[in-house]
Amino acid sequence: MHYNRLLYKLRRAIYKPMLKLVILDLFFFLVSIGAFFVTKGYAIEFFVFRYSIPLAFVTTVWLLVGYTFKKYRGLHHNRYRDSSFQVFATTLLTLVIVHPCIYFGWVHLSIFQSLLLLWTVFLQNLVVVALLHTVFYAVYLDEEPKTFDERAPVSLVKPAYPLEPEAVKGIEKAIEQQTSLDVLNFLRQKVDLGSSSTLVLATTTLFNVVSLRPYRYDMIINLVRLNDIRGINKLFCAANDKLPDHGGLVCCFEAKSTRKKRLLQQWPPVINWLLYVGDFVVKRILPKLFITSRLYYDITQGKNRVLSNTEVLGRLYYCGFEVVEEQLIGDTTFVIARRKQQPERQLKKRYGPLIKLRRIGKNKKFFNVFKMRTMHPYAEYLQAYMFEKNSLQEGGKISNDIRVTTVGKFMRKYWLDEVPMFINVLRGDMKLVGVRPLSNHYFSLYSQELQEKRTKFRPGLLPPFYADMPKTLDEIQDSEMRYLEACEKHGCFITDCVYAWKIVVNILFRKARSN
Repeated sequence: MHYNRLLYKLRRAIYKPMLKLVILDLFFFLVSIGAFFVTKGYAIEFFVFRYSIPLAFVTTVWLLVGYTFKKYRGLHHNRYRDSSFQVFATTLLTLVIVHPCIYFGWVHLSIFQSLLLLWTVFLQNLVVVALLHTVFYAVYLDEEPKTFDERAPVSLVKPAYPLEPEAVKGIEKAIEQQTSLDVLNFLRQKVDLGSSSTLVLATTTLFNVVSLRPYRYDMIINLVRLNDIRGINKLFCAANDKLPDHGGLVCCFEAKSTRKKRLLQQWPPVINWLLYVGDFVVKRILPKLFITSRLYYDITQGKNRVLSNTEVLGRLYYCGFEVVEEQLIGDTTFVIARRKQQPERQLKKRYGPLIKLRRIGKNKKFFNVFKMRTMHPYAEYLQAYMFEKNSLQEGGKISNDIRVTTVGKFMRKYWLDEVPMFINVLRGDMKLVGVRPLSNHYFSLYSQELQEKRTKFRPGLLPPFYADMPKTLDEIQDSEMRYLEACEKHGCFITDCVYAWKIVVNILFRKARSN
């Protein structure tokens, strides 16, 4: 029995390490060692001659101890706290093993040198682990998504009836006390407050929506700002489940742009910008970072967060609604949405600097394109909505695209957001010159003939757009058709070389830029 337990524990302790993590750890360990000795002023020849053997020993100990603490199992097995503990434990145990060797003269390092060396390695490892987890949590989601059960039968819908005048007056008085007369007048125009199928809430508690009988109401109004609600998606999904088909939801929030304007007008110059930046960092950035989000929500309970207009609308579409109307009243934006479908499969959304986007590639196979984030959270769910509300500008992009952040506009102008796409080139999903990889929505806007030609070739990092500089969607299609026909006639290599030269000339001498 004891033998079986020992064998079981041994099997659990032995695992196949991820070679990429081992190489990465070894690389940064050696970089830390090199940086440490360079700052101490040692010559390279003296460093190699004097310390090569003891440092090889320390490196070996580091890797073996790291394996023992399962550092190389893979990030998807660990949370950030677990990885941080592994780094700390590895550093401490390495120190414990190395010091007796120093004491007996087996390793030619002083205790002070070894302490400084491992302290340098420890700090560098924490930084690297944080960066790795940032990328991992931003682009890889392997957790089980939340799905939704079949909806209750439509027979549960009960016909509405008008409320008594006194009851309607009570509801209107409560709305005016909670918000303002302007809000009450807006709701009077857009919603039937005198109907028994209209529910008015002022709640931050999910239970108050989850406990409703299915289809009892065909309009749910919540007067509490979404900025003060923790679990916005859960609230939207619960409302989606309780509303009948085409049922309505009214919600409100203070948009980021409105908040910025309010803070800058409320305080004198200089002070107002300091307060605005501090407010943005604490109430917008910290809730989005996986390192600080849990602490932030534990302290604030998610109240008074900064929300962008794009994020709120995107969340509504993600949770199965479509936006009917938006109205700014004072500092608060009210949104009327209509239930359209079941919510998307609910993955835990993480928004880091790196994203992956599902695109159509060669032979109509889907692949993930890696890019730097340039849009607000949940902006990816608003593409069809933005296309309907706005016309296309020159270059085929959506005009007045509120989804793009200020930093994102700068990154797009100089193609900084497309740098990670070199990963796709190295993986063979894309080539250097070729048509853009398109989403399903944009792909559907192209002609059938062009769709067929597009999927015969791999998409590219540098599109023919920068060779011809078309202005309209039709001109873009003509440009891509000429490129693809040239590929069929002359071959991809010759065509790509010709187009690459035209693109370089346009970018360097004609100042072609991305929109």
